Amino acid sequence: MNFEVTPGMRRLGASVLGMEAIVAGLITPVAISVGGIRPWLAVTVGIGLAMLCVLAAGLLKKPFGYVLGSVVQVLAICTGFLVPAMFFLGAIFAALWITAIIVARRVEGATTR
Repeated sequence: MNFEVTPGMRRLGASVLGMEAIVAGLITPVAISVGGIRPWLAVTVGIGLAMLCVLAAGLLKKPFGYVLGSVVQVLAICTGFLVPAMFFLGAIFAALWITAIIVARRVEGATTR
């Protein structure tokens, strides 16, 4: 299967990952103060996920960036074990990620015809 990366996919994907990085970073104080999670664990998970989002956004010129972005979506949902609201937010970001890829491909496919 040929996975062609289009400029629209990069823009929409980077937008989703950028907003997700902000939310992932904000997991840290919430997990510590509300969830009672140990600070070292909260910082590792929250900041680590935020850094993965930024890394994936930077790699969106290559197909591997989309694989990493998809892994980030799964990890974002898994952060719900630390902060239960992240089950919902992670699912929303996963839906936005899938929608961004599908919509960008359809729009750019329609404009090149």
